Amino acid sequence: MGSHTAKDFQALSMALLTVSDTRGLAEDTSGATLAERIEESGHKLNAREIVTDDLYSLRAVVATWIADKSIDAVIINGGTGITQRDVTPEAISPLFDRCIEGFGELFRHISFTEIGPATLQSRALAGIANATLIFAVPGSPGACCTAWDKILAHQLDARSKPCNFANLLPRIRVA
Repeated sequence: MGSHTAKDFQALSMALLTVSDTRGLAEDTSGATLAERIEESGHKLNAREIVTDDLYSLRAVVATWIADKSIDAVIINGGTGITQRDVTPEAISPLFDRCIEGFGELFRHISFTEIGPATLQSRALAGIANATLIFAVPGSPGACCTAWDKILAHQLDARSKPCNFANLLPRIRVA
């Protein structure tokens, strides 16, 4: 886990997307969990939406957010499983300029200690598109907690050492 130094915290602007055919805002406990953690950490939640498990609807929302220069990171929860309706990886991976392969690998490694071999059913992934960080995690509240508490909270905090995504954003933005 990353340690913190005296470097100043840098609030990032984030967008949060829940992918679900069955949840509305009132039932979106996973989205609520992530929104709470984002705001408690000092980051700004600039957008939050729910979209059905439809490849093109999902891709349209994410494409709009990555075109918005004011959004630093997009977190997507849901649609990363292996059923026919789970289309998050197929929807967002064509948008990536670069994949962050280690994110999915690390998520599944950590998740294995919590849920065992069932972690094989997760297709968590991450990438960068138009200088925007994009993370897709499973839609269960437990998976969202794992992703935020054990990976994202550290990588999106400029104080985390030895390195983090927050400090890399200025270099990622250089054309």
